[in-house]
Amino acid sequence: METSSTLTYREHIEVLKDDLDFEEQGDAIYLDHPDDEARLLWAFHRPSGSHPLQVGDRNTEVAIMAFNHSRLGAYERYTKLNPSVIENPDLRRHIRNRSRMLFRSLVDNDFTELLEVLAFAPVFIDLACDQMINGRIWNENYATPLRASQFLYLAGDHISDTLCEGVLRRLKPLKHYDFDEAKGLLSELSGQAQKLHEAIKAHYIQEFETWLAREKLHPLQNIVLTKQIHQLKDNHE
Repeated sequence: METSSTLTYREHIEVLKDDLDFEEQGDAIYLDHPDDEARLLWAFHRPSGSHPLQVGDRNTEVAIMAFNHSRLGAYERYTKLNPSVIENPDLRRHIRNRSRMLFRSLVDNDFTELLEVLAFAPVFIDLACDQMINGRIWNENYATPLRASQFLYLAGDHISDTLCEGVLRRLKPLKHYDFDEAKGLLSELSGQAQKLHEAIKAHYIQEFETWLAREKLHPLQNIVLTKQIHQLKDNHE
């Protein structure tokens, strides 16, 4: 419970706080300290957030504390985490609140990192789905149709109308597209048709038909886009 002096670990850390190289000293003393309690306290008190090595600490209590106080990005944080925490439902409970915050950010981005995290730790699909349904949209980092489809395939038994609605809300709206942009997106969708989830294809068919009815296009442009929409429909079961 004590350092080489009469100070407890907590008291010693408080004393070190006055030094300019506080974090450097603390890392040297506590990162690989033989006492779990010392490493636990340092994971909490380290000024720039827990050290990446602490997230993978051999002691799951230390690893959990480090995970919750880390400033690493989501993918790096999960891949460095002591695997026992991910594998054990009781231990996962202790990182659930922090994980919810991480997934809130992941679903409000372009889904790249979201898919990486779920590929590594699919056990968190429930949190991802919860945030997809209930999380607010703060940024305009829209998901691509292909990544949105990949997420829906991963969701499996979690698929529901509300989940699909949550995913569709994170696709870029068509309202500001011009003819060339619309044509390019339709070509992309047709080329990816076999990989797109049916909910994604159905969404774009409806959205493009609505967009086409609203826009005042040249007849030849209308014919081009109508043909592309029909091509997408032909790949829609």
